[in-house]
Amino acid sequence: SEPPAWPPVSAQAASLLEEAADLLVLHRDFAAAVERCEAGCDSLGPGTGPGPGPESSAEVKCSLCVVGIQALAEMNRWREVLSWVLQYYHVPEHLPPKVLELCILLYSKVREPQVMLEVGSSWLRDQTNKSLPEYGSLLELYLLHVLLPLGRFEGAEELVRGCGVIDSERQLAFLGAICESRCQWTQREEMLSAAEEQQDAATETVLGALSQKLLTLLTLLRRALRSVSSHFYLLPYKKMLLATFLLYLVVVRLDPASPTSLPFIYKLVQLFRQAWAAVFSPIHRPPIQD
Repeated sequence: SEPPAWPPVSAQAASLLEEAADLLVLHRDFAAAVERCEAGCDSLGPGTGPGPGPESSAEVKCSLCVVGIQALAEMNRWREVLSWVLQYYHVPEHLPPKVLELCILLYSKVREPQVMLEVGSSWLRDQTNKSLPEYGSLLELYLLHVLLPLGRFEGAEELVRGCGVIDSERQLAFLGAICESRCQWTQREEMLSAAEEQQDAATETVLGALSQKLLTLLTLLRRALRSVSSHFYLLPYKKMLLATFLLYLVVVRLDPASPTSLPFIYKLVQLFRQAWAAVFSPIHRPPIQD
Protein backbone atom coordinates (compact mmCIF):
# COMPACT_ATOMS: atom_id res chain seq x y z
CA SER A 1 0.00 0.00 0.00
CA GLU A 2 1.19 3.47 -0.79
CA PRO A 3 2.10 5.72 2.13
CA PRO A 4 -0.37 8.50 2.80
CA ALA A 5 0.42 11.74 1.04
CA TRP A 6 1.70 14.66 3.06
CA PRO A 7 -0.41 17.77 3.36
CA PRO A 8 0.66 20.45 0.85
CA VAL A 9 2.13 22.69 3.56
CA SER A 10 4.26 19.89 5.03
CA ALA A 11 5.45 18.89 1.54
CA GLN A 12 6.54 22.48 0.88
CA ALA A 13 8.42 22.63 4.20
CA ALA A 14 10.11 19.29 3.48
CA SER A 15 11.22 20.55 0.08
CA LEU A 16 12.65 23.71 1.65
CA LEU A 17 14.44 21.55 4.22
CA GLU A 18 16.08 19.57 1.42
CA GLU A 19 17.21 22.77 -0.29
CA ALA A 20 18.55 24.22 2.97
CA ALA A 21 20.54 21.08 3.73
CA ASP A 22 22.08 21.10 0.25
CA LEU A 23 22.99 24.77 0.56
CA LEU A 24 24.56 24.17 3.96
CA VAL A 25 26.56 21.03 3.19
CA LEU A 26 27.25 21.08 -0.53
CA HIS A 27 27.26 24.72 -1.58
CA ARG A 28 28.32 26.28 1.73
CA ASP A 29 25.86 29.10 1.08
CA PHE A 30 24.90 29.69 4.70
CA ALA A 31 22.83 32.84 4.22
CA ALA A 32 20.65 31.13 1.59
CA ALA A 33 20.31 28.10 3.87
CA VAL A 34 18.97 30.31 6.67
CA GLU A 35 16.49 31.89 4.25
CA ARG A 36 15.16 28.46 3.21
CA CYS A 37 14.83 27.42 6.86
CA GLU A 38 12.90 30.56 7.71
CA ALA A 39 10.61 30.08 4.74
CA GLY A 40 9.99 26.45 5.73
CA CYS A 41 9.20 27.33 9.37
CA ASP A 42 6.90 30.14 8.27
CA SER A 43 5.03 27.77 5.96
CA LEU A 44 4.40 25.37 8.85
CA GLY A 45 3.01 28.02 11.15
CA PRO A 46 2.72 27.80 14.95
CA GLY A 47 0.65 24.61 15.06
CA THR A 48 2.99 21.77 14.13
CA GLY A 49 1.78 18.64 15.76
CA PRO A 50 1.83 15.03 14.62
CA GLY A 51 0.98 14.53 11.00
CA PRO A 52 0.89 11.84 8.33
CA GLY A 53 3.96 10.57 6.54
CA PRO A 54 7.33 9.30 7.77
CA GLU A 55 7.99 12.66 9.37
CA SER A 56 5.51 14.86 11.17
CA SER A 57 5.37 18.61 10.70
CA ALA A 58 6.99 18.99 14.12
CA GLU A 59 9.98 16.90 13.03
CA VAL A 60 10.35 18.89 9.80
CA LYS A 61 10.25 22.12 11.78
CA CYS A 62 12.85 20.79 14.22
CA SER A 63 15.12 19.76 11.34
CA LEU A 64 14.74 23.18 9.73
CA CYS A 65 15.81 24.82 13.01
CA VAL A 66 18.80 22.49 13.35
CA VAL A 67 20.01 23.38 9.86
CA GLY A 68 19.38 27.06 10.54
CA ILE A 69 21.37 26.94 13.80
CA GLN A 70 24.31 25.34 12.03
CA ALA A 71 24.20 27.92 9.23
CA LEU A 72 24.08 30.83 11.69
CA ALA A 73 27.00 29.37 13.62
CA GLU A 74 29.01 29.02 10.40
CA MET A 75 28.46 32.74 9.72
CA ASN A 76 29.58 33.56 13.28
CA ARG A 77 26.08 34.79 14.08
CA TRP A 78 25.75 32.55 17.10
CA ARG A 79 24.43 35.42 19.24
CA GLU A 80 21.24 35.35 17.18
CA VAL A 81 20.62 31.63 17.52
CA LEU A 82 18.45 31.54 20.64
CA SER A 83 16.24 34.46 19.64
CA TRP A 84 16.00 33.04 16.11
CA VAL A 85 14.78 29.69 17.42
CA LEU A 86 12.36 31.17 19.96
CA GLN A 87 10.58 33.15 17.25
CA TYR A 88 9.28 29.80 15.99
CA TYR A 89 8.71 28.05 19.36
CA HIS A 90 7.86 31.17 21.41
CA VAL A 91 8.65 29.67 24.86
CA PRO A 92 11.65 27.58 26.02
CA GLU A 93 9.42 24.74 27.25
CA HIS A 94 8.33 23.99 23.68
CA LEU A 95 11.84 23.59 22.26
CA PRO A 96 12.49 20.10 20.83
CA PRO A 97 15.19 18.14 22.71
CA LYS A 98 17.51 18.19 19.68
CA VAL A 99 17.27 21.97 19.34
CA LEU A 100 17.86 22.51 23.06
CA GLU A 101 20.87 20.19 22.99
CA LEU A 102 22.38 22.02 20.03
CA CYS A 103 21.87 25.41 21.69
CA ILE A 104 23.51 24.27 24.95
CA LEU A 105 26.52 22.87 23.12
CA LEU A 106 26.86 25.96 20.91
CA TYR A 107 26.79 28.50 23.74
CA SER A 108 29.10 26.31 25.82
CA LYS A 109 31.61 26.20 22.95
CA VAL A 110 31.65 30.00 22.61
CA ARG A 111 32.00 30.32 26.41
CA GLU A 112 28.63 31.96 26.93
CA PRO A 113 26.77 29.30 28.98
CA GLN A 114 24.81 31.92 30.93
CA VAL A 115 22.67 32.48 27.84
CA MET A 116 21.10 29.03 28.36
CA LEU A 117 20.70 29.33 32.13
CA GLU A 118 17.03 30.35 32.28
CA VAL A 119 16.07 28.55 29.07
CA GLY A 120 17.43 25.20 30.24
CA SER A 121 15.93 25.58 33.71
CA SER A 122 12.48 26.32 32.29
CA TRP A 123 12.66 23.36 29.92
CA LEU A 124 13.82 20.89 32.59
CA ARG A 125 11.17 21.96 35.13
CA ASP A 126 8.34 21.50 32.65
CA GLN A 127 6.25 18.43 33.57
CA THR A 128 5.57 17.48 29.96
CA ASN A 129 9.28 17.41 29.11
CA LYS A 130 10.02 15.12 32.06
CA SER A 131 8.25 12.29 30.28
CA LEU A 132 10.51 12.53 27.21
CA PRO A 133 13.19 9.84 26.79
CA GLU A 134 15.86 12.51 26.18
CA TYR A 135 15.21 14.19 29.54
CA GLY A 136 18.02 12.43 31.45
CA SER A 137 20.68 13.18 28.85
CA LEU A 138 19.60 16.81 28.60
CA LEU A 139 19.69 17.15 32.38
CA GLU A 140 23.26 15.87 32.39
CA LEU A 141 24.18 18.18 29.51
CA TYR A 142 22.68 21.18 31.31
CA LEU A 143 24.59 20.34 34.50
CA LEU A 144 27.96 19.82 32.83
CA HIS A 145 27.85 22.66 30.31
CA VAL A 146 25.78 25.36 32.03
CA LEU A 147 25.38 25.10 35.81
CA LEU A 148 28.79 23.75 36.82
CA PRO A 149 30.88 26.07 34.60
CA LEU A 150 28.96 29.00 36.12
CA GLY A 151 29.50 27.77 39.69
CA ARG A 152 25.75 27.25 40.31
CA PHE A 153 26.29 24.31 42.64
CA GLU A 154 23.31 24.87 44.92
CA GLY A 155 20.96 25.18 41.96
CA ALA A 156 22.44 22.02 40.45
CA GLU A 157 21.92 20.03 43.66
CA GLU A 158 18.37 21.33 44.00
CA LEU A 159 17.58 20.38 40.40
CA VAL A 160 18.96 16.85 40.78
CA ARG A 161 17.34 16.17 44.17
CA GLY A 162 13.99 17.45 42.96
CA CYS A 163 14.04 15.36 39.79
CA GLY A 164 11.92 12.24 40.22
CA VAL A 165 12.39 10.79 36.73
CA ILE A 166 15.97 9.59 37.18
CA ASP A 167 16.90 6.59 39.32
CA SER A 168 18.82 6.86 42.59
CA GLU A 169 22.05 5.51 41.08
CA ARG A 170 22.16 8.18 38.41
CA GLN A 171 21.15 10.80 40.94
CA LEU A 172 24.12 9.86 43.14
CA ALA A 173 26.40 10.05 40.12
CA PHE A 174 25.16 13.56 39.35
CA LEU A 175 25.61 14.67 42.97
CA GLY A 176 29.14 13.23 42.99
CA ALA A 177 29.99 15.18 39.85
CA ILE A 178 28.62 18.34 41.44
CA CYS A 179 30.70 17.80 44.60
CA GLU A 180 33.87 17.20 42.60
CA SER A 181 33.28 20.29 40.49
CA ARG A 182 32.70 22.36 43.65
CA CYS A 183 36.06 21.21 45.08
CA GLN A 184 37.87 22.09 41.85
CA TRP A 185 36.16 25.49 41.80
CA THR A 186 37.24 26.17 45.41
CA GLN A 187 40.84 25.20 44.62
CA ARG A 188 40.90 27.53 41.62
CA GLU A 189 39.49 30.37 43.72
CA GLU A 190 42.16 29.83 46.38
CA MET A 191 44.92 29.79 43.78
CA LEU A 192 43.60 32.97 42.18
CA SER A 193 43.34 34.63 45.59
CA ALA A 194 46.94 33.69 46.46
CA ALA A 195 48.15 34.97 43.08
CA GLU A 196 46.30 38.26 43.60
CA GLU A 197 47.85 38.65 47.07
CA GLN A 198 51.34 38.11 45.64
CA GLN A 199 50.66 40.61 42.90
CA ASP A 200 49.39 43.17 45.44
CA ALA A 201 52.51 42.66 47.57
CA ALA A 202 54.77 43.13 44.54
CA THR A 203 52.84 46.26 43.57
CA GLU A 204 53.21 47.69 47.08
CA THR A 205 56.97 47.01 46.98
CA VAL A 206 57.33 48.80 43.65
CA LEU A 207 55.19 51.71 44.84
CA GLY A 208 57.25 51.94 48.03
CA ALA A 209 60.48 52.16 46.05
CA LEU A 210 58.98 54.76 43.73
CA SER A 211 57.71 56.75 46.70
CA GLN A 212 61.18 56.74 48.28
CA LYS A 213 62.75 57.93 45.03
CA LEU A 214 60.12 60.62 44.67
CA LEU A 215 60.70 61.79 48.24
CA THR A 216 64.46 62.01 47.62
CA LEU A 217 63.85 63.95 44.40
CA LEU A 218 61.52 66.38 46.16
CA THR A 219 64.10 66.92 48.94
CA LEU A 220 66.80 67.75 46.39
CA LEU A 221 64.41 70.04 44.54
CA ARG A 222 63.52 71.85 47.76
CA ARG A 223 67.22 72.39 48.56
CA ALA A 224 67.83 73.71 45.05
CA LEU A 225 64.89 76.11 45.34
CA ARG A 226 66.17 77.31 48.71
CA SER A 227 69.60 77.92 47.22
CA VAL A 228 68.15 79.80 44.26
CA SER A 229 65.81 81.83 46.44
CA SER A 230 68.59 82.76 48.87
CA HIS A 231 70.73 83.69 45.87
CA PHE A 232 68.03 85.98 44.53
CA TYR A 233 67.73 87.69 47.88
CA LEU A 234 71.27 89.05 47.32
CA LEU A 235 70.44 90.60 43.94
CA PRO A 236 70.85 94.35 43.63
CA TYR A 237 67.14 95.08 43.59
CA LYS A 238 67.59 98.82 43.24
CA LYS A 239 69.66 98.39 40.11
CA MET A 240 67.20 95.81 38.72
CA LEU A 241 64.28 98.16 39.32
CA LEU A 242 66.17 101.03 37.79
CA ALA A 243 67.06 98.92 34.75
CA THR A 244 63.43 97.91 34.35
CA PHE A 245 62.33 101.51 34.57
CA LEU A 246 64.91 102.58 32.01
CA LEU A 247 63.81 99.74 29.72
CA TYR A 248 60.27 101.03 30.00
CA LEU A 249 61.41 104.53 29.09
CA VAL A 250 63.41 103.33 26.11
CA VAL A 251 60.70 101.04 24.72
CA VAL A 252 57.58 103.03 25.54
CA ARG A 253 58.57 106.64 25.97
CA LEU A 254 61.73 107.09 23.94
CA ASP A 255 62.76 106.48 20.39
CA PRO A 256 65.82 104.14 20.38
CA ALA A 257 67.00 105.70 17.13
CA SER A 258 67.09 109.17 18.63
CA PRO A 259 70.56 110.50 19.78
CA THR A 260 68.99 111.67 23.05
CA SER A 261 68.16 108.03 23.93
CA LEU A 262 71.75 106.79 23.78
CA PRO A 263 72.78 107.72 27.39
CA PHE A 264 69.76 105.88 28.75
CA ILE A 265 70.47 102.81 26.66
CA TYR A 266 74.13 102.82 27.70
CA LYS A 267 73.15 103.07 31.37
CA LEU A 268 70.62 100.24 30.91
CA VAL A 269 73.29 97.99 29.38
CA GLN A 270 75.65 98.64 32.27
CA LEU A 271 72.98 97.82 34.85
CA PHE A 272 72.07 94.55 33.14
CA ARG A 273 75.72 93.52 32.96
CA GLN A 274 76.12 94.14 36.68
CA ALA A 275 72.93 92.15 37.46
CA TRP A 276 74.03 89.29 35.20
CA ALA A 277 77.43 89.11 36.88
CA ALA A 278 75.79 89.13 40.32
CA VAL A 279 73.42 86.24 39.47
CA PHE A 280 75.62 83.90 37.45
CA SER A 281 79.13 84.45 38.85
CA PRO A 282 80.61 81.43 40.74
CA ILE A 283 81.14 83.53 43.84
CA HIS A 284 78.66 86.29 44.41
CA ARG A 285 80.37 89.66 44.41
CA PRO A 286 78.92 92.73 46.17
CA PRO A 287 77.21 95.06 43.76
CA ILE A 288 79.39 97.67 42.08
CA GLN A 289 78.97 101.08 43.56
CA ASP A 290 78.08 103.88 41.22
